[in-house]
Amino acid sequence: MKLGKVAAGAVAVAALTGIDQLTKWLVVKGLKGKENLVLIPDVLELEYYENFGAAFSSFMGMRQLLIVFTGLLSVFLIWKWLCLPKEKRFLGLHIGLMLVIGGALGNLADRVIRGYVVDFIYFVPIDFPKFNFADICVVCGTVLIFVLLMFYYKEEELAKSRLLHLP
Repeated sequence: MKLGKVAAGAVAVAALTGIDQLTKWLVVKGLKGKENLVLIPDVLELEYYENFGAAFSSFMGMRQLLIVFTGLLSVFLIWKWLCLPKEKRFLGLHIGLMLVIGGALGNLADRVIRGYVVDFIYFVPIDFPKFNFADICVVCGTVLIFVLLMFYYKEEELAKSRLLHLP
């Protein structure tokens, strides 16, 4: 991959991680210890929550394991991103991986710095667990990658992408 594309991707990942950290900082400053901020009554609220686990509060209290796992997964995904062909056809996979990496690094930073992940977006109608910008990046990136792998690329292209192959 050309150095310019690597730099652009690194800037994009840093920007996603930065946006995540900025939103969490704003929530800590503005909502910690305060009432929920109702954006759309009975639909969407901002509520400060300290998540000491992972998705849906799984792996509660396993901070070190989550740090190691997320760190190793991030390194693996960065390596896979660097191995992708630089052709325009693979732009979607590049974007998907950058979203997942940026989100993973955002939550990893929380676990390392704070000891927990700050979640704050609350979808009221289904009492969905609180989440954050990093979670949105991970989910959107994962869905994008899945859709592309299932419906867009042919088998020959997937072999060329090296995304699904281990060394």
